[in-house]
Formats: sequence, C-alpha cells, structure tokens
Amino acid sequence: MIFSVPDMSCNHCKAAIEEAMTAAGGRAVVDLPQKRVTVEGLDQARAESALVQAGFSPRPIPAA
Repeated sequence: MIFSVPDMSCNHCKAAIEEAMTAAGGRAVVDLPQKRVTVEGLDQARAESALVQAGFSPRPIPAA
C-alpha cells in the first residue's frame, strides 16, 4: 500500500519512517521527492498507526 506523507521533508524523516515500519514488522520504501511511502508486510491500519506514532500525518493513496 502507498501513503502520501506531506509532512516528511528530509532524510531524518525518511530514516524515522523506515525505522518505524521495521519496528512494526514491515518494510518501507520512501520516495522523499514525491512524499510517498510504500509499505510492505503490514496491513493498512498497522502501517498507518506506525506512521502516526512516528509523528507523521499519512493519507492512504487508493490502488489504481
């Protein structure tokens, strides 16, 4: 699943998101210029919760 994360802005944000997803049992691929995060290995609720707990405001992007 893919999330828009408009409040991520730097490599520190990227690292925080990757760490949060790993801690939750998943994996994140962060596209910093597009402000998108692709999450693998977690359901949407768990991924969204991990992003919020890391201090971000994710918005799910519907699958095409």
